[in-house]
Amino acid sequence: MNIEIRKKDDEKAVFVVDGVDDTFINTIRRICLVEIPTLAIEDVNIYKNDAKMFDEVLAHRLGLIPIVTEAGAYNLPEECDCESGCSKCSVSFLLKEKGPKIVYSKDLKSDDPDVKPVYDTIPIVRLREGEEVELEAIAQLGLGKEHAKWQATTTCGYKYYPKITIDESKLTDLEEYVEECPRNVLAIENDELVVVDIENCSTCRTCQRLSAKDDNAIQVGFEENKYIFKIETDGSLTPLEVLTIACDILSEKADNIINFMNEEE
Repeated sequence: MNIEIRKKDDEKAVFVVDGVDDTFINTIRRICLVEIPTLAIEDVNIYKNDAKMFDEVLAHRLGLIPIVTEAGAYNLPEECDCESGCSKCSVSFLLKEKGPKIVYSKDLKSDDPDVKPVYDTIPIVRLREGEEVELEAIAQLGLGKEHAKWQATTTCGYKYYPKITIDESKLTDLEEYVEECPRNVLAIENDELVVVDIENCSTCRTCQRLSAKDDNAIQVGFEENKYIFKIETDGSLTPLEVLTIACDILSEKADNIINFMNEEE
């Protein structure tokens, strides 16, 4: 396997993977989507709510706030020794505000300074003069397959690595090909039509259809066992952390299968 990183920061990553098949790359994608544990607000105890927002709606909005998650710092509730939540599997947030004001995610006060909302400016509720809200929100680890609020990734997918073959001897009106390409993949250099941004190609085959008049001088396809993988997170974990955990989970699954087969023997 060969991996080349095209872009990487705290929320997005784009890289090219060569030497794997559809099964492997799609398995990594699915694990990233639904099997990465992250923190999200699960239980909300509302002591006072004078706002014009129903308690259920308020709790729903709190649940969708992405929370900074430190991998390995907390246990999944079903794997914890406690019966009803403890400091090893849950984090408590307190919210007590009085209007007039807009209550934002930064107003949630955590009992763990390392665990906080990813963004400070997510609006929760608008309070008018004299209105108050007081509640406790309990965050727990969960998986995306249980609820979307636990999905670490907002975008996670891949595409086949494009391949464009050009027969220069048959081409006419090169400028037409450049103008018709919707993603500016083609250009004219030294009186020849060349591919200048192959990874931006969506394999729409506009140029291939246009080349029908030139005896099908352009063929669009893809490289075998080569993919462009893109991942974007909600900020609770970095793309590198998500991918690292995904690979660990895949490795554990493979070990479980091997151990099972050995036991059967």
